[in-house]
Amino acid sequence: MPTNARAFAAASATSPLAAASIQRRDPTPTDVAIDILYCGICHSDLHTVRNEWASVMPTMYPCVPGHEIIGRVSRVGPNVKGFKPGDLAGVGCLVDSDGSCPCCKDHLEQFCPAAVFTYNGADKHLGGHTYGGYSDSIVVDQRFALRIPKNLDPAGAAPLLCAGITTYSPLRRAAVGKGKKVGVVGLGGLGHMGVKLARAMGAHVVAFTTSPSKKEDALRLGAHEVVVSRDANQMQAHAGSFDFILDTVSADHDLNAYLGLLRLSGNLTLVGAPEKPLPVSSFALLFGNKSLSGSLIGGLKQTQEMLDFCGQHNITSDVEIIPIQKVNEAYERLLRSDVKYRFCIDMASLKNG
Repeated sequence: MPTNARAFAAASATSPLAAASIQRRDPTPTDVAIDILYCGICHSDLHTVRNEWASVMPTMYPCVPGHEIIGRVSRVGPNVKGFKPGDLAGVGCLVDSDGSCPCCKDHLEQFCPAAVFTYNGADKHLGGHTYGGYSDSIVVDQRFALRIPKNLDPAGAAPLLCAGITTYSPLRRAAVGKGKKVGVVGLGGLGHMGVKLARAMGAHVVAFTTSPSKKEDALRLGAHEVVVSRDANQMQAHAGSFDFILDTVSADHDLNAYLGLLRLSGNLTLVGAPEKPLPVSSFALLFGNKSLSGSLIGGLKQTQEMLDFCGQHNITSDVEIIPIQKVNEAYERLLRSDVKYRFCIDMASLKNG
């Protein structure tokens, strides 16, 4: 029989998140039940709650967001291997896929035609749609539960399940390492993880920001150099020198300026999602055999690899921990970029209503 769980949900695109009761399924033989300790707040949570991606992914209400989930395993099905009650476990952006398509066989479950997102996806067990991590518990198939290194702070580790893998995957694809010069555009929730990870991989890291006030923090996070992107002289000083640039910005900005900073056969990868299309000059790509690409989170195997890498290098997200009762305030602050660098909800606060 399904059980009731506490949660915070939005009833419509214009409703604030508020206390609600949702159903969670009993664990199947291959399921892991998790009592949620922390859940990070991703910008996509806000977009989905407010139905701002209606043309691509219309929101189903009530909406319980959250896909940066860390918790303690409370129960496991009899066929579960690798998890036992008491273990620390994580859940990221996905909770199901068909497991048999070419994408799944290549460990790219995020591109599976039958992929189910942690929230706002089709719930084949209870009907309706899936509910995310702004709740006190979740039940997932063991394939989508991730092992969290014991040395990592759980609150700081929660955003790794989205912000971490979103930046780690393209860095790995670009073979970032010693001897590579890497740029990270933007210093928000994604960008600060990109700086930390690229530095740990051994690259020479340059952070790009529009705010001179962020220079000190960028250096603290691991950047070797900081460029104020509005300063044409600072930008020109790096022309034609980057092997790889990771662009984490979701606001309107000039991609061609960054294409000009790539060396021969360099790559610029987008992980931010600006609302409107950005113009790209063909000549900026043609002269230098340069490439522009995108990247969407990562598969389960690579996500576990990322978590293990973060455990080895003691990398977590910089978080501001909040009670669930302040989530609507956090959304407004997120719109103002008023957070360093990720909000993380302490789910123990759900007991306070």
